[in-house]
Amino acid sequence: MDLDKLLPPLHFLTPLDGLDRLRAAKEAMSRLHLGRLEKLPLGRLGSRIAAGPSPLHNVVGVGIGERLVDGRPTGTLAIKIFVRIKYPKEQITDSDRLPADVLGIPIDVEQVGTFRSLATPPAPSTAATATTTAAAPAALNPRARLRPLQPGCSVGFVDAANPVVVAGTFGFLATDGTRKYIVSNNHVLADENRLAIGGPILQPGLLDGGDPKADRIATLAGFTPLSRTEPNTVDCAKALLDDGQTASPAVLHVGAPRGTTPAAMDMVVHKFGRTTSYRVGRVTSVDTDLSVDYGQGAITFHGQILIQGVNGQPFSDAGDSGALVVERATGKAVGLLFAGSASHSAANHIADVLAALQLQLAPA
Repeated sequence: MDLDKLLPPLHFLTPLDGLDRLRAAKEAMSRLHLGRLEKLPLGRLGSRIAAGPSPLHNVVGVGIGERLVDGRPTGTLAIKIFVRIKYPKEQITDSDRLPADVLGIPIDVEQVGTFRSLATPPAPSTAATATTTAAAPAALNPRARLRPLQPGCSVGFVDAANPVVVAGTFGFLATDGTRKYIVSNNHVLADENRLAIGGPILQPGLLDGGDPKADRIATLAGFTPLSRTEPNTVDCAKALLDDGQTASPAVLHVGAPRGTTPAAMDMVVHKFGRTTSYRVGRVTSVDTDLSVDYGQGAITFHGQILIQGVNGQPFSDAGDSGALVVERATGKAVGLLFAGSASHSAANHIADVLAALQLQLAPA
């Protein structure tokens, strides 16, 4: 690997220290390992094909996080290289071996599997189509028909041109100052750029028994297009509530967000999603670049939040896409969940989502 061509000149690096040096090293490694996705072979779903320890095929993320030794935290920041499989040293050739450090900053290689948009959830429960009201005992069933609407529940698009049956999560209620919108991921509400503005949104989603004739609650009003040729910062979309529909800003089991705050390392967060319901996690990075597998192929994201579940539980699973990530101590929103691997969940920064959609959180 030719890092010298990717790093700034040494005279420029001399005055840098702390986070500036970390960011310079991280950006260099990210360009090296995540900047050539268009040249990679595509699998059945467009995913990169893992073919041994070659970084070209094995590296799925580059970020800044805490160095781990034998799974234990060290208190030292490092450049994190996330790989599908962490191969034994004896199976890695010299040409495929990752450096031990960049600019004197240690590199920590961590196995995470493959990051995927959380868009193919497991089969729905038998209670998925039951109607639930705010006063009913089953009020926390996220796959039920909830009226009034409440973030954390199942939602999804209907696309006659692409009749797939999926469901994701209604993340949060937002406003442009006049009208109210539900917010989730592009791949939950806009079918990865495919759904036309004005397309119908159901609650619950089709996978959970949503009926296009009876369960339409909103229309697609906008989304940030997902790009396969340029780095992305968000996977988000908004749907305007239909006349007569009411929605609470209170996320199931979590409550209404009390404003927003930037994510921070070691922050304890929680969320409520369509598939795993309530989960608690810990932020392990606030600046990680990722290659994420979507139906249309591998898509690169820059500067994302990484979260790991606590108590041995994954923070999310397929179908939780679009869930709002909230700081547990303050109740403030920090991110929008959009992808995950076997060990980590990934979220967009909430400030980026709100700016992209030109919205603000709906008042409690």
